[in-house]
Amino acid sequence: MLILQRKEGESLLVGEEIEITVLAVEAGRVRLAIQAPRNVTILRSELRVAAQANREAADEEVSPLELLGVLKEREKKE
Repeated sequence: MLILQRKEGESLLVGEEIEITVLAVEAGRVRLAIQAPRNVTILRSELRVAAQANREAADEEVSPLELLGVLKEREKKE
């Protein structure tokens, strides 16, 4: 992992086509501007984790009939 310090208005380059500029640093938060080709996906890390969790949940998908059976069992217990 590379760790850099940048001030407001300063940039860094990732490869030849991606530029990240520090727009502001306020109240413990950093505002970044990212200039990249349209074919480059840019996601916040928490969105990537959520997307992976959704994919895993979809892989474990249960058929509607199985869900109906679970609901009926639950009704019987109540």
